[in-house]
Amino acid sequence: MKKIAYLAMSILGVAAIMSSCQPKSKTTSGALTSNAAERVYVNPGEHDEFYAFISGGFSGQLSVYGLPSGRLFKVIPVFSQDAEKAWGYNEETKPMLNTSHGFVPWDDSHHPDISQTNGELDGRYVFINGNNTPRIAKIDLSVFETTEIIEIPNSAGNHSSSFVTENTEYVVAGTRFSVPVPQRDMPINEYKGNFKGALSFISVNPEDGGMDIKFQLLMPGFDYDLSHPGRGASHGWFFFTTYNTEEASTLMEVNASQNDKDFIAAVNWKKIEEYVNNGGGTKMPANYAHNVYDEETHTATSTMKKEVLVVDPTEVPGAVFFLPTPKSPHGCDVDPTGEYIVGNGKLSADLTVHSFTKMLAAIEGEKFDGDAYGIPILKFEDVLAGTVKSGGLGPLHTEFDGNGNAYTTFFISSEVVKWNVGTWEVIDRQPCYYSVGHLMIPGGNSRKPFGKYVVAMNKITKDRYLPTGPEVTQSAQLYDISGEKMELLLDFPTVGEPHYAAGIAADIVKERSKKIYELSKNKHEYATTSDADVRVERNGKEVHVYMSMIRSHFNPDNIEGIKVGDKVYFHVTNLEQDYDVPHGVSMIGANTSELLIMPGQTETFVWEPKQVGVWPFYCTDFCSALHQEMQGYVRVSPADSNIDLKWSLGE
Repeated sequence: MKKIAYLAMSILGVAAIMSSCQPKSKTTSGALTSNAAERVYVNPGEHDEFYAFISGGFSGQLSVYGLPSGRLFKVIPVFSQDAEKAWGYNEETKPMLNTSHGFVPWDDSHHPDISQTNGELDGRYVFINGNNTPRIAKIDLSVFETTEIIEIPNSAGNHSSSFVTENTEYVVAGTRFSVPVPQRDMPINEYKGNFKGALSFISVNPEDGGMDIKFQLLMPGFDYDLSHPGRGASHGWFFFTTYNTEEASTLMEVNASQNDKDFIAAVNWKKIEEYVNNGGGTKMPANYAHNVYDEETHTATSTMKKEVLVVDPTEVPGAVFFLPTPKSPHGCDVDPTGEYIVGNGKLSADLTVHSFTKMLAAIEGEKFDGDAYGIPILKFEDVLAGTVKSGGLGPLHTEFDGNGNAYTTFFISSEVVKWNVGTWEVIDRQPCYYSVGHLMIPGGNSRKPFGKYVVAMNKITKDRYLPTGPEVTQSAQLYDISGEKMELLLDFPTVGEPHYAAGIAADIVKERSKKIYELSKNKHEYATTSDADVRVERNGKEVHVYMSMIRSHFNPDNIEGIKVGDKVYFHVTNLEQDYDVPHGVSMIGANTSELLIMPGQTETFVWEPKQVGVWPFYCTDFCSALHQEMQGYVRVSPADSNIDLKWSLGE
């Protein structure tokens, strides 16, 4: 291994010398010089320092990349069906995609966040929002699998989500689009004063991560864009950007930009929690799905919930305030100390930073500038900490390095700008390629950022990569921020379309990774954990095949007596127990995906044969030198035949 590493580094060194002797050109200058290549190179057999969980946007999934290499390791299926892993195709996971609207096998995933303890990332879970059909999902990082999805009622465009409080007491789900609450048939032009914006606080069980909607705060009918939790002194508060305080419902690009300022909503969730725990709030009829995957039965269940607790903010004095901020803000970002709240007004060239300490003083002194639907509006000057002047064009999102610096993306001027928290002075700026949205510093949304890299996620990559037709790949760019000046090290294509990302040191997650899947813990209803359990049973036109798989055969591998018109359930158990030996199975003519079955687990797919013949099935996931031999046959006879069921292995 050392020889390989030495050889690789020698080659890189020669390349560096050669490049220094060449005239500067498009291919030998810029970010991807040999020095940058060395710093993102990970030797064979070695691991990346960080995991980056990058949202899949319109794919509805969550992608896992290594940093600094930028290598794609895995796509975790969440809200969309995934044929590679049979997610949403096998009988066990179909309930995970159930909603009050029926089976919805797609969503628009935007903002992942990692669970925290004492304000620091603990590596237990990743939460991510479904923006289109409002949902919050939880991914268990011991197995990198989605284990829970809860639908959010009274909401639409679940955008200011899914950010967590610093002890993961709550995950928030804030509505982007205000809607009638409860939903009803009404004229759209009666929006103003009648629509509501629901901010949902979802409690997280500290033992098993189980989610439940604790309460929904029914806010005025603005659009709630992004949010972040308080920390340190501001722990117990949550901050949400709002736009469309005009409450327009048409031509939003004009009508939602009339006011000079919109708001950051400051929510004292601890005060509301106390109110609710003492019997406050009103239970409202609702209809929403709560889907949970059981790790022992390997099966999901979907439960329709019928009510939700709602809270009117005017009934909890001192719980909610509005902080004026430049109009049409996007990001709402809190620094590691919890003192500073950054509001990024997209139509401003400056960055406005609010002070939590000044906010409390203004509240204490009742320095209000009127109210909005009974919620006090604080005076802009009284909560202003400072302004970053002429940062760029189109500020969107800010993260922090833990060393007193902040980094903000500017969409229109396509750049990342570094500035000092406290002096508000711009330190550095680096271009992005192109139209950057969010950025991520591993741990940047916590008390303890890692402060080594920043990842910028770009909407456009014109001319950066080989052309692939009219849809050009989206991309991410990796900057080294360990010095005073940022340095672009790498750009890499991403699963489209990236929005936000969450990053964590790999060592925190790796130690929790599950390595052995014991067959004795398989509690699936149809598990076949030994050859003695293998069987094929008929019940009218239903046939159940109880099958096992192990390197390198299926048991049974020959089945006869299946008839056209039967509905055949294949319940297949992987007898391997080591975490990296999955098996696949696919049946010709099945109108579902293959099954990718993890070690020690059982999955089910349905096959409805339409044609007489002898039809093969086979392992789809390479498992051994005899992978090709891992196959079998099913004989299908006419519907009126009298052939009895027969199955075998090795006859």
